[in-house]
Amino acid sequence: MADFPPIAEHGLIGDLQTAALVATDGSVDWFCAPRFDSPSIFGALLDADSGGYFRIRPAQAGQVTVRQLYVPDTAILVTRFLTEAGVGEVIDFMPVAGKTRTDVHRLVRLVRCVRGAMTFAIDIAPRFDYGRRQHETHTTDDGAVFEAGGDAITVHLVREPDDPRLARTWVDDGGDVHGEVTLRHGELRGLVLATGTAGPVRPVRVAEARRLLDDTVAYWTNWLDRSTYRGRWREAVERSAITLKLMTYAPSGGLVAAPTAALPEQIGGERNWDYRYTWVRDASFSVYALLGLGFTEEALDLGRWLADRVDEQDGATAGGPLQIMYRVDGSSDLSEETLDHWRGYRDSAPVRIGNGAAGQLQLDIYGEAMDSLYFADRHGISAGHLGWRKICDLLSWLCDNWDQPEEGIWETRGGRQDFTYGRLMSWVALDRGIRLATERGRPAPLSRWIRERDALYDQIMQLGWSPSRQAFRQHYASDVLDSSLLRMSSSGFIVPTDPMWLSTLDAMSAELVTDSLVYRYDPAASPDGLRGSEGTFSLCTFNYAEALARSGRVDQARMTFAKMLTYANHLGLYSEEIALTGEQIGNFPQAFTHLALINAALVLDAQL
Repeated sequence: MADFPPIAEHGLIGDLQTAALVATDGSVDWFCAPRFDSPSIFGALLDADSGGYFRIRPAQAGQVTVRQLYVPDTAILVTRFLTEAGVGEVIDFMPVAGKTRTDVHRLVRLVRCVRGAMTFAIDIAPRFDYGRRQHETHTTDDGAVFEAGGDAITVHLVREPDDPRLARTWVDDGGDVHGEVTLRHGELRGLVLATGTAGPVRPVRVAEARRLLDDTVAYWTNWLDRSTYRGRWREAVERSAITLKLMTYAPSGGLVAAPTAALPEQIGGERNWDYRYTWVRDASFSVYALLGLGFTEEALDLGRWLADRVDEQDGATAGGPLQIMYRVDGSSDLSEETLDHWRGYRDSAPVRIGNGAAGQLQLDIYGEAMDSLYFADRHGISAGHLGWRKICDLLSWLCDNWDQPEEGIWETRGGRQDFTYGRLMSWVALDRGIRLATERGRPAPLSRWIRERDALYDQIMQLGWSPSRQAFRQHYASDVLDSSLLRMSSSGFIVPTDPMWLSTLDAMSAELVTDSLVYRYDPAASPDGLRGSEGTFSLCTFNYAEALARSGRVDQARMTFAKMLTYANHLGLYSEEIALTGEQIGNFPQAFTHLALINAALVLDAQL
């Protein structure tokens, strides 16, 4: 539909506390503040009519060619417009907010004429609280203030005091503001949007705006210089690292699964989830990726976030002592609701905010958390005495509860099953606990942990294995395959060259892989409680490449990885899934996919 640009036609900017999506048409059509999981201010991504937007584009009629790129080694986005009259560009970025929580966030949009002349049209149409709250608008020659109850944004014009061109066209149109500015070769103007303030409006001098830009460039290039990665596919790896950094909430160290909500896994379908939260699983895997690239500070922050969640456990709930996900500040209220007044992306309803899966029992998170804590310990990030006691409590709970049905890694809503992956990661949790206790001389009920770990191993080999398929299966009551089990060899549960594992890879290749792209599982063969189908999972494709590499199938792994790189968008970003048409679908960009890209590149590069 013309009013919804493709999901992949967006770039991501952010300040380490929130983020915005900028489409190739020059529109900011997703922006929540003051945090990733706050209500939206601009939400046209999910409702082009009533979601709100902040758009800058050429005003003149005629053919416009668009190019979009990042300033190299940064999170600064440039959208270039090529017309018969000239070339212009919009430079979008957010000055880094840092680790101190603040409600004030700045979104800077600079407009520059590169060649010839260009008139830029500017439209600002906020819709506070997912479009549920009306606002008042106050304009001056220097900008505008939009207020809705206790929320406000202030827009300052970037201009020189003796240049009234933009101010002269500044018009309040029923609460939305429109303006125009004509620039010639070399001229730069723009706007600075600040959240959490209601004025005063002031002009921002061009020199000040340039300093903001230079400071933000310096932050990102200095940060990326800390990377120790010098292997193949460095550009894709480093873009993924920047993307993961952009999705990190610096005050807590938590990493959101994606900065968006309700982007559909199937156009017109109901698989529309809110990903603006921190999953224990994603955070755990991110520790590997960040440490593998040399980003020890970020890995330490994530490790602390995980340790805090373990420390906070105060007895088992329906989902165990840990929730599967939390808000970015570590709080646990993720009540799910639907926005019935919004159409959804390309009419994909319902639009969900919050996430009702938070209370599910997903046993794999304990293995992922323990694996990352063990990995961090080996890199000098160790738990103290009280942290170790909490780890022991967690593993005691797992000893009592691992042998029960659960919802599984894919958060199915069709009833609990004995998922093989959940059992696998329970084995990992106990194995890593045993290793930590023995290597560090920590007190622990080792005989019990060893007994339960070995029982898990025997059960997986007996009940998780399908003799008829000659493969490990999704759960004990079915012969359906599941690509989550691609982690069996990387977890240390099975040798990558074991015949049982190689035959599992062969079975997955035949059933779940289509020209290198990998499905999670077949929902028709294993109903998950939801209508519709889905695309291939980008995370699973990179996991497949990694598994192939570990098993010695390096040429196949390299081709799989190379093909998957072609499905990135023009900026190197990935959503959750790839549709049958090759279109990116699902929440965007997805952290899980980018960290899987990094991990696959690390393993494959080492093998090569």
